[in-house]
Amino acid sequence: MMKVRKVSTDEELQQAFQIRDEVFVKEQQVAPEEEYDEYDARATHYLAYDEDEVACGTARWRKTEKGIKMERFAVLASHRGKGAGAVILQQMLVDIGKSKWADQIIYLHAQITAISFYERFGFKKVGDEFEECNIKHFKMIHA
Repeated sequence: MMKVRKVSTDEELQQAFQIRDEVFVKEQQVAPEEEYDEYDARATHYLAYDEDEVACGTARWRKTEKGIKMERFAVLASHRGKGAGAVILQQMLVDIGKSKWADQIIYLHAQITAISFYERFGFKKVGDEFEECNIKHFKMIHA
């Protein structure tokens, strides 16, 4: 059974960064300078934990001029398909819904391979396909 917690310590944030490093930098060949940005300091980060309390997934959300952007969804290869991404996404939607930005548009940039995952949670593709870090994406908005 996966559990999710909002990141509240530097140690937890470092665990999130380690997961992102494994998934994006090593596995998907994203340049580290593109993966880590000035938004990490003010975004709300989450970690998913497996039944052994091992951190296995992460994501973050932040307020932008366009609404609330969910991003940096990463699950370790060893834990994919076990619900880590789902528990993070569900908790993020709950927390955003309780925040002062509950009336904002919620959007994300989905890698092509993850579109069906986000669609299961009410996201819809908008616009044309585009590339970020040499990976094909679509913008998706929560309906």
